[in-house]
Amino acid sequence: MHRLRNLICRALVVALAFVFAIHSHAQTPSRPRITGISHVAYFVSDLPKAITFWHDLLGYDVAYELNKPGTNDVRIAFIKINDHQHVELFNEAPTAPPSMMSHVCFTTDNAEQMRAYLASHGVKVPAKVTTTRAGDLAFEIHDTDNTLVEFVQPLPTGKEAQAAGKFAPPTRISDAIYHVGFVVGNTQRAMDFYGRILGFTETWRGSPNPNELSWINMKVPDGTDYVEFMLYRDHPRDYGTSNHIALSVPSIPKATAELQSRAASAHYTRDLTPKVGINQKRQLNLYDPDGTRVELMEPFTITGKPTPSSTAPPPPPAHD
Repeated sequence: MHRLRNLICRALVVALAFVFAIHSHAQTPSRPRITGISHVAYFVSDLPKAITFWHDLLGYDVAYELNKPGTNDVRIAFIKINDHQHVELFNEAPTAPPSMMSHVCFTTDNAEQMRAYLASHGVKVPAKVTTTRAGDLAFEIHDTDNTLVEFVQPLPTGKEAQAAGKFAPPTRISDAIYHVGFVVGNTQRAMDFYGRILGFTETWRGSPNPNELSWINMKVPDGTDYVEFMLYRDHPRDYGTSNHIALSVPSIPKATAELQSRAASAHYTRDLTPKVGINQKRQLNLYDPDGTRVELMEPFTITGKPTPSSTAPPPPPAHD
């Protein structure tokens, strides 16, 4: 009888543990899909000049604008890249000078589930998802380098959806954001956040220096867009070069010739000479009036073969 009682007790313990495990798993939210880069936002010191750069030289339209509350002054101008991607120009002083980057935003199919998922992994999140002034569901967090990161769930009633099929002139120098680059001072923490928690996968590492790594490319888990970690041990002297946007073009020579043919190029004072990057892809670097880099890049190497990743070690963690 005593032995039977022990067997029954053990069976109950195992059964309860199994039920608890199932319940705990059910209570832990799974990560929703992260399908790509929605947008990247930059502060500008002179909005008309910035719009001239994006419109007259690069060929894009302003799809819509949002005014500062209670005024007729434009706070944000939305430069449309395609029906799902745009650039936001903030007509105000930067929150973390000398960096002119405001934030990067990723598209998810369930903003509330993403918020709950991040919270379950110890990430500080807002109390709730909100509806943006552009009409979509979104929330913001900070990554391990204090970069502002937004997650957005587009809605069919949002301004972006309402602008679908519009504001896409043939003058656009590119129709896709290829990647967004931003500074990272602690490689391991960034890899843990974007890789382990968000599910991004590493695709390439590069550096002009064989002794220390410079860049790591991390692709979104449910799409082809990627971010580029701009690694540093000392704070960058030029944030506008590090915090950048890359636009995909099928031919750098054709894109360069097109830009040079435009009237606005006569007022563009920087060099318009293409080069081949460490990744063996042709590229052309342009800069907005505030020095933020806009990189045009071909999505394939000049050799037609993948460029091997650098084996250099990452720099030591920067001082917080």
